[in-house]
Amino acid sequence: MSEELADLDTDPALAVAVLEIEKHAAGLGWDQAGRLYALVDTAELVRREPALASAMGLDDASADGSLTPVEQEQLPQDRFESTLATITWGPEVAGCAAVVERLVLPPDADDDIPDDPTAAAAYAAQHPDRQEVRMVVGVMRDGSSYCAMRLRAHDDDHSVVGGADLVPELIELLGATLEDPEDEDDR
Repeated sequence: MSEELADLDTDPALAVAVLEIEKHAAGLGWDQAGRLYALVDTAELVRREPALASAMGLDDASADGSLTPVEQEQLPQDRFESTLATITWGPEVAGCAAVVERLVLPPDADDDIPDDPTAAAAYAAQHPDRQEVRMVVGVMRDGSSYCAMRLRAHDDDHSVVGGADLVPELIELLGATLEDPEDEDDR
């Protein structure tokens, strides 16, 4: 495990998986569609799907204490978050992660953003202080999370920012996909 991950107050396997996904997304370049991943316990994957694990180069030694990201079918980009809200993962999925690119505005622009979504998007696209950011957010069933963010203006591996709670709304959306529907009925 790298030194920078050893000091994190998060699930190290989750942080490694999120950073692996971020590196993969960076290799694809910018202006990509959002992506969704199931995070499965690698040891369980090796046990349940030995042929698949072998094809992926995984074995018992590499599996211990790690997560394997499994990319899912693409969600509709114009409704990524709302579609995400309709997903429920089965118990074999230990966690999930999403990759999204967004325009981010400085906090002082908040009061000027129009209420109409189309007008708001146009306002953001033309704001002189906008930043394009790629966010990779991972969440586990126990509620732990890890996020990695890369600005297009600082597009190098050394400028990736990581932390447990950088994108709270997406953390909440992903976390809801991992809740047992029966638990929701008990509330």
